[in-house]
Amino acid sequence: MGSMGIRELVIILVVVLLIFGTKKMANIGSDLGRAVKGFKQAMSEGEQEDNTPPKQLGTKDAEFPEVKKTEAAAKTAETETKA
Repeated sequence: MGSMGIRELVIILVVVLLIFGTKKMANIGSDLGRAVKGFKQAMSEGEQEDNTPPKQLGTKDAEFPEVKKTEAAAKTAETETKA
């Protein structure tokens, strides 16, 4: 159960060629090449995004009325339990 050698890889390649044919293999090769190119491009775009500083939207914090309501209700409940 060692690693695969060149002989095994050639046998696998021949079997794949017999199953799919040369035209289909050419299509698969070009599709695979485009996929690798797209992956590399996406990785380089991701690195560029990591290097840019984050954008500041504004100095004012966002307000959430639902949170204020629940905080007010919690304070009311807390004062009622103390009394």
